[in-house]
Amino acid sequence: MALSKSLRVLFIYLLILFFSFGSLLFYWSLRRNKSKVNPKLKIKVWAAVADGKHNSNTDMTFWNGKFYLIHAASPFHFGTEVCRLVLRRSLDAKKWETIKEFRIKNEDIRDPKFAIINNKMILYVLKNIGFDPEPYATVLNYSENGEDWKDGEELKEHEGWLFWRPKTYDGKIWYMPAYWWDHGKSILLKSTDGIHWEHVSLIYEGLKNDETAIEFLPDGRMICTARLEGSGNYFGDDRGSTLISIANKPYTSWRQTKSYVTRLDGPVLFSYNNKVYAVGRYQPKIGFLTKQGSILSRKRTSIFLVEEDKLIWLSDLPSAGDTSYGGIVIKDNSLYVCYYTNDVKKDFPWVLGMISQSDIMMVKINLTSLKEITPT
Repeated sequence: MALSKSLRVLFIYLLILFFSFGSLLFYWSLRRNKSKVNPKLKIKVWAAVADGKHNSNTDMTFWNGKFYLIHAASPFHFGTEVCRLVLRRSLDAKKWETIKEFRIKNEDIRDPKFAIINNKMILYVLKNIGFDPEPYATVLNYSENGEDWKDGEELKEHEGWLFWRPKTYDGKIWYMPAYWWDHGKSILLKSTDGIHWEHVSLIYEGLKNDETAIEFLPDGRMICTARLEGSGNYFGDDRGSTLISIANKPYTSWRQTKSYVTRLDGPVLFSYNNKVYAVGRYQPKIGFLTKQGSILSRKRTSIFLVEEDKLIWLSDLPSAGDTSYGGIVIKDNSLYVCYYTNDVKKDFPWVLGMISQSDIMMVKINLTSLKEITPT
């Protein structure tokens, strides 16, 4: 009799849990988007890729008079061997033709990054074998015309280091930030050809970190941001933040600070008007369970001003759910930004967005309007 009563109580609790969670999912699926696009930011926005897949992990460059866009195409956010990277080309960033697809046999492929070095288009991609993505190696591909590509080779000389996006100050020496596959540290490398890299310095070691981006300040110093996760708990961590590091030439010693405005996931940094900006994932502190990195939180793709000691949010771009990991091109006083997002009319939590359709969006911003919303 006691067992029967216990089972009834358990059944009631499970029923309550089922309907509560079901009601929450239903609410999330209908919740309207509350992203905040600064009205002073003069933007034009359109979908570059909207084919029903979970498209993600973008980058973009402009080379020999054409835009090149690359992105991951997959059933969902998580690791899968059917994932591929799709390379597209366009004259106007609106009409895109497919050039090539990159795959790694029996493995997941993600986080593509372009560089144009010595008149070669170089593409760095990350290999992953886990369902919960944990890339473990960098693969290099390159082309001399954008169409014919040398087969990808794993960078064995820097085994375990995950490359992000290289930058140059003088057009001769390129610098590459890289983070360790098991997290906890990031380094700076340098190269003259984009293929062979040598160690420069340790940027950071400590709290679980990854996704490290760099840019140059007007005086030649280097500024760096990195995603600091804390524990990596699925429901977030109060220590989640953005590392900001500064180094003088020759970039061997770094001064560290942290910003708690957000945990800047998937960053791309760029310079304009002697200031450094970032496009990356923003987690606004709205609703419940808003610790940084929570899978139940809302996400945005946003633009930030990156100062030496802080990160300043400037504006969201139209985005929601599983979003960000953008690329940028500056051309004719316009900033072109590509990124991915779920349905911008909805406001999915991150966990729902990771299993939903996401499109590759393109935003064109008049750089003069970016100057208008930047604090002086």
